[in-house]
Amino acid sequence: MFRFISKVWARFKEYFVLVILILFSLIILSQNQNQNVQKLRAIAFGSFASVTSLLTDLFSVTNLKRENEELRRTNAKLMMQISKLRSYGIVNSELKSLLELKDTSSLPFIPSTVVSRSLSMTQNTITLNAGSNDNVLPGMPVINDQGLIGIIHSVSDDYSIARTINNVDFKLTVMDERSRVNGILKWTGEELVIINIPFTFDVEIGDRIVSSEISSIVPIPIPVGIVSEFKAGESGVFSYIKVKPFVDLTPIENVFILAQVRSKQIDDLELNFYRRNK
Repeated sequence: MFRFISKVWARFKEYFVLVILILFSLIILSQNQNQNVQKLRAIAFGSFASVTSLLTDLFSVTNLKRENEELRRTNAKLMMQISKLRSYGIVNSELKSLLELKDTSSLPFIPSTVVSRSLSMTQNTITLNAGSNDNVLPGMPVINDQGLIGIIHSVSDDYSIARTINNVDFKLTVMDERSRVNGILKWTGEELVIINIPFTFDVEIGDRIVSSEISSIVPIPIPVGIVSEFKAGESGVFSYIKVKPFVDLTPIENVFILAQVRSKQIDDLELNFYRRNK
């Protein structure tokens, strides 16, 4: 122990002497009542206080910046977590609605998820992760809890492509739910309309449009949309009927494929088809 103290003293004795002398000088100055010494002491203490305050402020600013950065990082993490939770909530709500739809119907449903979609305004299609291995066939309707989405057009082993109602090659026989008037639903590239209905037939704005009972593509009445505009066409004989669809195609992710296909005996004159170019 004594040897250790001797080594420390031999190595740092100059510093120890300096500290002792400074402390001794401060003690003497604090005891001196001379007016000049007191002024000098006040200046020294004021300068020391100013320097200390400046250093404290610098450290405080640094700490505040560090704290703000941590808070921003925490907020970003919370935002991502909230975003995920909202996404899970939306998907859960959608899946719950689909399950309720499945539970209230005896028809065969094949659950599926949209894996990709086209961006064309005229040839709008969606790709689903269900194919022939899941018993999906061309001509099967694609729906969700809000209504009709489209018709299966082509199928591979594990995937299928559906033409949506916003596709110029999609046509379907539909019916005014109130008046039972039938017509052909099609997409013009800009809007959904019903054609081949005389202007004198009973159709009103706000009427619900469903798939027609005479359509064998869709064997049951499935909601399609509501009449948003009704007026005489350019010829004055047939009416112009604009339909606002129930299903917003942009956010859909989870769907059902209705495992029903049309009869092979259907003639094209019955106004039902799902692949015009075949």
